[in-house]
Amino acid sequence: MGIRFILMVNKQGQTRLAQYYEYLTLEERRALEGEIVRKCLARTEQQCSFVEHRNYKIVYRRYASLFFLVGVDNEENELAILEFIHLLVETMDRHFGNVCELDVMFHLEKAHFMLEEMVMNGCIVETSKANILSPIQLMDKAS
Repeated sequence: MGIRFILMVNKQGQTRLAQYYEYLTLEERRALEGEIVRKCLARTEQQCSFVEHRNYKIVYRRYASLFFLVGVDNEENELAILEFIHLLVETMDRHFGNVCELDVMFHLEKAHFMLEEMVMNGCIVETSKANILSPIQLMDKAS
């Protein structure tokens, strides 16, 4: 398994979306999120987007007011994960039209659905934006 968790966090450090692919208790999740968010938000733009924390490698990227943080195994390719983050943002942009924090907050189920289409059990299984968005578009038509 490569991806352990995916977080979307705003500039104030508030978690807007969290998806875990391994079991952690709520207390462990809260503590882990707090430590990682503080560590990543304190870094400058000139520093690289990779941080090692506990037994994870954190790959993160900032888009507008949202930070996308992905916790992976130490053996995982950082550049591939940065590419995955960019694909996730592009997919959300295509659906929401320039995705922002409010889109994620008001359409949390769609954001989770996109992640579930892309990642299964910590492995990236789909990279086609059209294939990721087609079930969501069908659901929108039906409602």
